[in-house]
Amino acid sequence: MRYWLMKSEPDEISIDDVLAAPKQTIPWFGVRNYQARNFMRDGMQPGDGVLFYHSSCPQPGIAGIAEVVSSPYPDDTQFDPSSHYYDAKAKREEPRWICVDVKALRKTRLLPLAELRTIAQLEDMVVLQKGSRLSITPVTPGQWKTIATLLKE
Repeated sequence: MRYWLMKSEPDEISIDDVLAAPKQTIPWFGVRNYQARNFMRDGMQPGDGVLFYHSSCPQPGIAGIAEVVSSPYPDDTQFDPSSHYYDAKAKREEPRWICVDVKALRKTRLLPLAELRTIAQLEDMVVLQKGSRLSITPVTPGQWKTIATLLKE
């Protein structure tokens, strides 16, 4: 089992939106960074833990716990000319972009980015590194455990 931090802009998809979705599950579509795509394609498996992170908002931070519930599959938005995520170079026989289904398990208290920065055990967390802008990053088992403890307080 692996752990991931997955960022979403709450104006697009929030933890509340996922909790309200059928089966509390959504496709994690629209990833257009090769490194983040590779994490989904090569690293994610059903059952992996997800820290659901709200980004590009007044107070970014971890807003919930989720899990990966599907294997990777082609992201259909790459083929849709009306989609913001359309990619003219993508072909159905050779998709460039993939997604996975993510199921929300629970909403948590917001664990703000500013608070994450104050916790010594998290100093190596990818999301806290200067210049880190990836929408999907790995989380170590130790980081997961530390955050889980903070969310129970």
